Amino acid sequence: MNYYSYRLMVRPQEQNYILRCRKLYHQYIVDMYVKIETERLNFIRFNKAKLRSEQYIHLQDAIANDANINDIGRLTILPSSYIGSPRNMNEYAQDAMCYVRKYGRPDLFITFTCNPQWDDIKNNLFAGQSTTDRHDIIARVFRQKCKAIMDLIAKLYVFGDVRCHMYSIEWQKRGLPHAHILIWLVHKVTPDQIDNLISAEIPNHTADPELFQVVVKNMIHGPCGELNMNSPCMIDEKCSKRDPRQFTSDTITDNDGYPLYRRRSPNDNGKTATIRMHNQEVEVDNRWVVPYCPLLSKIFNAHINEEYCNSVKSIQYICKYVIKGSDMAIFGVAGENRNDEITQYQMGRYTRNSSSRASWHFPNRCNRQNIYSTSKQC
Repeated sequence: MNYYSYRLMVRPQEQNYILRCRKLYHQYIVDMYVKIETERLNFIRFNKAKLRSEQYIHLQDAIANDANINDIGRLTILPSSYIGSPRNMNEYAQDAMCYVRKYGRPDLFITFTCNPQWDDIKNNLFAGQSTTDRHDIIARVFRQKCKAIMDLIAKLYVFGDVRCHMYSIEWQKRGLPHAHILIWLVHKVTPDQIDNLISAEIPNHTADPELFQVVVKNMIHGPCGELNMNSPCMIDEKCSKRDPRQFTSDTITDNDGYPLYRRRSPNDNGKTATIRMHNQEVEVDNRWVVPYCPLLSKIFNAHINEEYCNSVKSIQYICKYVIKGSDMAIFGVAGENRNDEITQYQMGRYTRNSSSRASWHFPNRCNRQNIYSTSKQC
């Protein structure tokens, strides 16, 4: 890992031609990432005695009750120390449930998405390159942004004293990383404080032009529906995100436990904005705004969706984002050893957006974990 990280580093005293090869560069880091993962799995396979696999009592009991004579002596486990393994994800799920059991429901659920138009990314590109050519820069910058947003929340207490928090890093289909963050606060957010923390309205262009530009550029959903039937969110001619939302004069709680944020209509002093879509201008109102935190949006200039967790019904929905693990495809093959967890993991595992994911591991080799969790007693 250190060798390939060294190969991908930018050094002013010499030219690094690997970083200028675009798609060949992507293929290179994918191949090296898969190679390193395979070597780690092989180490586990050939060092079963050191890992003391015979101590996995529950697995032994399952084998004793439903054993296959052809698999005797071929037990191979994939321990929880391997990041992304089913056992590893199960441990994080148990950690999340421990938080819920001790502190109750989380207060805030934040989704922080990388913005490829950040100056920190564009200023470090070589001449003639675009952001899609340098996933390593995107990974490094987003890592620093994640540390900054967590410092704001957990150390500077922008939402108040934090009891504990946890978050995970994922990759979208287009290759951009994003973080799902759960926050437990010492002092619970009361209904009358929601509008101070979360907004679902277009800001006043005259009063705050900077926030207006950030929201219009990053926090407008679609538009979809009749305005764009080919939008990716459209399923069976309906928006899977339930947009556009209804106008609401005040923030209220819906029947399913999720709040309906204040979205005032243009007749009720609500603002509108004009965006460009398919070479034409479209006017949108507050029905299309994704809930956001004005402070975080202005600081990071990115898509940052913030939601208030009001009911225990939402815990399963939001916790699945931080414990669902690696992408896998499940299928059966006759004659394979059912007790070989490494083979099962490798057969079902596939790397989607693997060049982006590999770039995250190489320049951030000391931060290989997908999930970070921290708890603090108060």
